[in-house]
Formats: sequence, C-alpha cells, structure tokens
Amino acid sequence: MIDLYTSPTPNGHKVSIALEEMGLDYEAHTIDLRSGEQKQEPFLTHSPNGRIPAIYDQDYDLSIFESGAIMIHLAEKSGQFLPTDTVGRSRVIQWLMFQMGHIGPMMGQANVFYRYLPEKIPAAINRYHNECRRLFEVMNNRLSIQKWLCKEFSIADLANWCWVRTYSWSGIKMDGLDHLERWLKEIKGMPGIKEGLDIP
Repeated sequence: MIDLYTSPTPNGHKVSIALEEMGLDYEAHTIDLRSGEQKQEPFLTHSPNGRIPAIYDQDYDLSIFESGAIMIHLAEKSGQFLPTDTVGRSRVIQWLMFQMGHIGPMMGQANVFYRYLPEKIPAAINRYHNECRRLFEVMNNRLSIQKWLCKEFSIADLANWCWVRTYSWSGIKMDGLDHLERWLKEIKGMPGIKEGLDIP
C-alpha cells in the first residue's frame, strides 16, 4: 500500500495518474497548500523540502519526495512504463528530466508572471512564454517522428503531459504544434487519466 500526499497541481497529478495507470493500491491524503500544511509536520517527514507530492511506500518503509523520483519508483515497483534495458531506460529518464528541469520550471514561472502577480511585467511574461513555446517545439519535433516521446508510452509522457495540458492557463500559444496537440489528445483519452486528475 502507498500513501500519497498531494494537491491538485500538475506535479501532484503526475503521481496520482501514474498510480491509476499502473493499478497500484494507494490512499490519497490532501495537503492544504493555502494553509501551509506542506511546511509542517507530519508532512515534512515525507518531504523535507516542503513540496508536494510525496509518498510513503509501506512495503519498503520508504518516504519519497520529488515527483520524478516518485515516478521512477512507481514504474520500477509496477514493472510498467520504464524499460529495463540500458538504452530504453536512459531515453525515458532523459525525457522525464526534460520535464523536471525545463517544462515544469518554465511553465511555473510563466504562471507566476502571467497569471498570479498583480503587477504585470511584460519582459518577464514574454521571456517565459517564449521559452515555453521553444520547449513545446522541441517536443513537437520529437513527436513528429514517433508516437510517444520514447519508443513506447512511458512515465516521460505522463510527466510532461500533466504540465503541457495546462498551456492555456500559462498563456502559451499552441498554434502550429500539430504533433503535440495529437499527443495531448491521445493521452487524455487513456484509461486512468480522468481518475488520476480527480485526485484529490
């Protein structure tokens, strides 16, 4: 059994969707970000950085924070969505890190400057919109030569999808990215996606 500590954000949805897709037994616990619950015990026991999501895997007496690390653990535990051969595994982890190091942080900053800050700073908004669009073009180019980011559907697709699907909230243009749009629609229709988005 896995305890999931989460909130309805792209990073939170990455893990709830993965759990649903993999068919793993879990119990979800909602962390109230507005009240600052993520900065308090007992959550900090599972996530020292005070960020969601985090899990506690009862089978191993193991707490894991950082959504990418959680997804690798779940893929290994379930034997799904992460190849075991060196080349295939490396490619999936590369595209997972692409989300962790680029898509997530850049879209997060786009959200801050475009959506949340009361003072609008055009130079900052343009900087993050342009970088997000560039990253989307990298993905679109990749998806123009194959159906998924790697040879088979993987945790890299799940992780990136949970962020890219929110492009309109971030104010990012999707025009001309036909392969990326096709990929978004295909994943949206997969079993487990809707269920995972409904947690919490």
